[in-house]
Amino acid sequence: MTDDWKRDRIGSALRGENPTVLRRLDAGFAVIGDTQFLPGYCVLLTDSPRAGRLTDLSRPRRLEFLGDMELLGEAVENVCARRDPGFRRVNLEILGNTDPFLHAHVWPRYDWEPADVVGRPVWLYPVENWAASLGPQHDSLRSELTAEIDRLRAASSTS
Repeated sequence: MTDDWKRDRIGSALRGENPTVLRRLDAGFAVIGDTQFLPGYCVLLTDSPRAGRLTDLSRPRRLEFLGDMELLGEAVENVCARRDPGFRRVNLEILGNTDPFLHAHVWPRYDWEPADVVGRPVWLYPVENWAASLGPQHDSLRSELTAEIDRLRAASSTS
Protein backbone atom coordinates (compact mmCIF):
# COMPACT_ATOMS: atom_id res chain seq x y z
CA MET A 1 0.00 0.00 0.00
CA THR A 2 1.27 3.46 -0.86
CA ASP A 3 1.18 6.43 1.46
CA ASP A 4 -1.39 8.27 -0.71
CA TRP A 5 -3.86 8.18 2.18
CA LYS A 6 -1.60 10.59 4.11
CA ARG A 7 -2.50 13.43 1.71
CA ASP A 8 -6.13 13.19 2.82
CA ARG A 9 -6.25 11.47 6.19
CA ILE A 10 -9.92 12.25 6.84
CA GLY A 11 -11.15 11.43 3.34
CA SER A 12 -9.18 8.18 3.36
CA ALA A 13 -10.68 7.30 6.76
CA LEU A 14 -14.18 8.04 5.47
CA ARG A 15 -13.48 5.78 2.46
CA GLY A 16 -12.04 3.00 4.64
CA GLU A 17 -8.55 3.45 3.14
CA ASN A 18 -6.63 4.89 6.10
CA PRO A 19 -4.60 2.00 7.56
CA THR A 20 -4.05 3.76 10.89
CA VAL A 21 -7.76 3.79 11.83
CA LEU A 22 -8.44 1.80 14.97
CA ARG A 23 -12.17 2.51 15.22
CA ARG A 24 -14.88 4.86 13.96
CA LEU A 25 -16.26 6.91 16.86
CA ASP A 26 -19.21 9.29 17.21
CA ALA A 27 -17.57 12.39 15.70
CA GLY A 28 -14.35 11.06 14.25
CA PHE A 29 -11.81 8.31 13.91
CA ALA A 30 -9.43 6.94 16.53
CA VAL A 31 -6.11 6.33 14.77
CA ILE A 32 -2.77 5.06 15.96
CA GLY A 33 -0.02 7.62 15.41
CA ASP A 34 2.42 7.37 12.52
CA THR A 35 5.26 7.68 14.99
CA GLN A 36 5.57 5.52 18.09
CA PHE A 37 8.58 6.74 20.07
CA LEU A 38 6.08 7.09 22.91
CA PRO A 39 4.24 3.77 22.55
CA GLY A 40 0.50 4.18 22.36
CA TYR A 41 0.44 7.61 20.74
CA CYS A 42 -2.92 8.10 19.04
CA VAL A 43 -4.81 10.82 17.20
CA LEU A 44 -8.50 11.59 16.98
CA LEU A 45 -9.42 12.78 13.49
CA THR A 46 -12.65 14.67 12.91
CA ASP A 47 -15.11 13.10 10.48
CA SER A 48 -15.96 16.56 9.14
CA PRO A 49 -13.37 17.24 6.40
CA ARG A 50 -14.05 20.99 6.32
CA ALA A 51 -13.54 21.47 10.07
CA GLY A 52 -10.24 23.17 10.80
CA ARG A 53 -11.02 24.13 14.39
CA LEU A 54 -13.24 22.85 17.13
CA THR A 55 -15.41 25.94 16.68
CA ASP A 56 -16.11 24.95 13.06
CA LEU A 57 -18.40 22.25 14.48
CA SER A 58 -21.85 22.86 15.90
CA ARG A 59 -21.93 22.79 19.70
CA PRO A 60 -23.45 19.27 19.81
CA ARG A 61 -20.74 17.98 17.42
CA ARG A 62 -18.03 19.72 19.49
CA LEU A 63 -19.24 17.86 22.55
CA GLU A 64 -19.25 14.59 20.63
CA PHE A 65 -15.69 15.25 19.42
CA LEU A 66 -14.52 16.09 22.94
CA GLY A 67 -16.28 12.98 24.25
CA ASP A 68 -14.44 10.90 21.64
CA MET A 69 -11.17 12.54 22.69
CA GLU A 70 -11.83 11.65 26.32
CA LEU A 71 -12.70 8.06 25.40
CA LEU A 72 -9.56 7.64 23.29
CA GLY A 73 -7.50 9.19 26.08
CA GLU A 74 -8.88 6.72 28.59
CA ALA A 75 -8.24 3.81 26.23
CA VAL A 76 -4.61 4.89 25.71
CA GLU A 77 -4.18 5.38 29.46
CA ASN A 78 -5.55 1.93 30.31
CA VAL A 79 -3.56 0.08 27.66
CA CYS A 80 -0.29 1.90 28.32
CA ALA A 81 -0.60 1.45 32.11
CA ARG A 82 -1.08 -2.30 31.61
CA ARG A 83 1.82 -2.60 29.18
CA ASP A 84 4.45 -0.43 30.86
CA PRO A 85 5.03 0.13 34.61
CA GLY A 86 6.74 3.41 33.69
CA PHE A 87 3.51 4.90 32.35
CA ARG A 88 2.80 8.29 34.01
CA ARG A 89 -0.15 9.99 32.35
CA VAL A 90 -1.83 10.98 29.09
CA ASN A 91 -1.56 14.44 27.54
CA LEU A 92 -4.48 15.57 25.35
CA GLU A 93 -3.86 18.36 22.82
CA ILE A 94 -5.78 20.10 20.08
CA LEU A 95 -3.18 22.21 18.28
CA GLY A 96 -3.68 22.60 14.53
CA ASN A 97 -0.39 24.39 13.87
CA THR A 98 0.72 22.09 11.05
CA ASP A 99 -2.23 20.11 9.72
CA PRO A 100 -5.23 22.27 8.73
CA PHE A 101 -7.90 19.79 9.83
CA LEU A 102 -9.37 19.34 13.30
CA HIS A 103 -7.59 16.60 15.22
CA ALA A 104 -6.53 15.85 18.79
CA HIS A 105 -3.27 14.28 19.92
CA VAL A 106 -3.29 11.67 22.69
CA TRP A 107 0.24 11.33 24.03
CA PRO A 108 1.15 8.74 26.67
CA ARG A 109 3.98 9.95 28.88
CA TYR A 110 6.44 7.72 30.73
CA ASP A 111 8.87 7.89 33.65
CA TRP A 112 11.64 6.53 31.40
CA GLU A 113 11.59 9.57 29.11
CA PRO A 114 14.82 11.64 29.08
CA ALA A 115 14.98 14.15 31.94
CA ASP A 116 15.25 17.13 29.58
CA VAL A 117 11.84 16.39 27.98
CA VAL A 118 9.84 14.30 30.43
CA GLY A 119 8.09 17.31 31.95
CA ARG A 120 7.93 19.34 28.76
CA PRO A 121 5.80 19.26 25.61
CA VAL A 122 6.44 16.23 23.42
CA TRP A 123 7.14 18.57 20.50
CA LEU A 124 10.52 19.36 22.09
CA TYR A 125 11.82 15.85 21.37
CA PRO A 126 14.72 15.79 18.90
CA VAL A 127 13.74 15.40 15.25
CA GLU A 128 15.30 11.93 15.06
CA ASN A 129 12.65 10.60 17.46
CA TRP A 130 9.91 11.40 14.95
CA ALA A 131 11.22 8.74 12.55
CA ALA A 132 10.11 5.91 14.89
CA SER A 133 7.54 4.72 12.36
CA LEU A 134 4.47 2.64 12.90
CA GLY A 135 4.94 -0.91 11.66
CA PRO A 136 4.06 -4.57 12.16
CA GLN A 137 5.87 -4.50 15.52
CA HIS A 138 2.92 -2.42 16.75
CA ASP A 139 0.21 -4.90 15.75
CA SER A 140 -0.40 -6.12 19.31
CA LEU A 141 -0.56 -2.51 20.57
CA ARG A 142 -3.09 -1.69 17.83
CA SER A 143 -5.18 -4.70 18.82
CA GLU A 144 -5.14 -3.79 22.50
CA LEU A 145 -6.08 -0.18 21.81
CA THR A 146 -8.98 -1.22 19.57
CA ALA A 147 -10.23 -3.75 22.12
CA GLU A 148 -10.04 -1.15 24.90
CA ILE A 149 -11.96 1.40 22.83
CA ASP A 150 -14.63 -1.24 22.21
CA ARG A 151 -14.73 -2.18 25.89
CA LEU A 152 -15.12 1.43 27.03
CA ARG A 153 -17.84 2.12 24.47
CA ALA A 154 -19.74 -0.98 25.49
CA ALA A 155 -19.43 -0.06 29.18
CA SER A 156 -20.71 3.47 28.53
CA SER A 157 -23.71 2.23 26.57
CA THR A 158 -24.83 0.01 29.46
CA SER A 159 -24.48 2.64 32.18
